[in-house]
Parts: sequence; C-alpha cells; structure tokens
Amino acid sequence: MKKMAVLSMCLMLAAPVVAQQKENDRIKESGLVLKDIIEMPDKGIPHDLLDKSSCVIVFPSVKKAAFVVGGSYGRGIITCRTGKNYSGPWSAPAMFALEGASFGFQIGGQATDFVLLVMNDKGARSVMSSKVKIGADASAAAGPVGRNASAETDIVMKAEILSWSRAQGLFAGISLSGSTLRSDDGANKSLYGKDLTAQQIVFGHAVKAPASARGLLAELTKITPHHKE
Repeated sequence: MKKMAVLSMCLMLAAPVVAQQKENDRIKESGLVLKDIIEMPDKGIPHDLLDKSSCVIVFPSVKKAAFVVGGSYGRGIITCRTGKNYSGPWSAPAMFALEGASFGFQIGGQATDFVLLVMNDKGARSVMSSKVKIGADASAAAGPVGRNASAETDIVMKAEILSWSRAQGLFAGISLSGSTLRSDDGANKSLYGKDLTAQQIVFGHAVKAPASARGLLAELTKITPHHKE
C-alpha cells in the first residue's frame, strides 16, 4: 500500500510537468512553422501585411486524427504587439484554439499548418474577448500569397483577419469563415501554472515569455520589428 501511495504521488507530481512540456513543444513547433512560412522564397506572407498586423496566430500540424465528430479542432498560439497602438515588442504567447467544421473538408487527411494575421485593434479585441466566429464576429479573408503580392485589394484592406494554410508544401490563402477562435485556458494554465486567459497574457502582461518562445519571438522581431499603419 505504501508503494502504491508513493507511486500515485509521483504520478500526480509528474502530470503538470508533462502537460507544461506539451505546451512548450507546441510553442516551439509554432515558431518553426512561422519561420518556414515567412521565409518561403517568393511564396510566403507579404511582409507589408506582417508590418501592418497587430497579432499573429499559428496553428501547427492540424491533423485529421484531431478531428471530433461533426467538427475539427486545432491548437496553437497567439502573440500580439504590446504598447500603445501596438507599437511595442511582441507579447508572451498565449495558447489558442481553432474549432469548426468549415475547414475540415479542405484539409483532407494531411497535416495542415495555419497562420492568421489580425490586422487591427478591433480584430485583436474581438478575438481576445470570447469565443469568436470568423466571418461573423470578425471579418475575414484568404490572405494573398507572395512577398510582392498586392495587399491593397479591397477585401484585404477591409478584413480584420487574414488566413493562410500549408499542407504537403502547398501554401495558399484559405477562408476559415464559420470556424471559431478562443483562448485555450486549460493549456494556458498548464504552460504558466495559473489560471490565465489569452487576454490577460497578451494585453495584461501577466507573465514573461517562456524559453520555448524565444525562436518564435526572435523571428517576428527580425522580420517585422515595428508596426506600420
């Protein structure tokens, strides 16, 4: 009985560490995905859109195996520029979730990476406030592809969220309308050790960025250190 009690205690102590490592791995993977996509020669996200963005959201390796009946589910991170008018450095990452059936049919059986740019304060406040339906609570559009792609089209200029996907090396703008975004509060607790929403992490500066986020934040700082209107 004593051995069983000790084993149970060890498992209880190990569980939070395992959960935290899982979220740290997700942050690292998000950083690698973002780096690959940003640095794609002549195919990636237009850099002028990155400069104009308020927040970046990454969902790495969304897979069919993660789908639930009647829908789909991806987990990733969000980071936003800090300071007045988003003029400061990128924030500590918060864990975020993407849900909905609308993009499951487009993914097929392949692992798919998603990158979303939140383009203004209204969009940033919206995605942080609660469970937000893309295309209804926040206007959205498929993002243009290519570093020199025109970012001045009417649909791009009006969108609060722009989105892209990558599967089997194919990178393209994608519509995620009908899907929902929300703070993954359980994952945030696993990562930071206390109950925190994405809004508290990103806008409230409640925590420091973990070591696992260094690559992600360094890439964003290198490519787009300053916010441009």
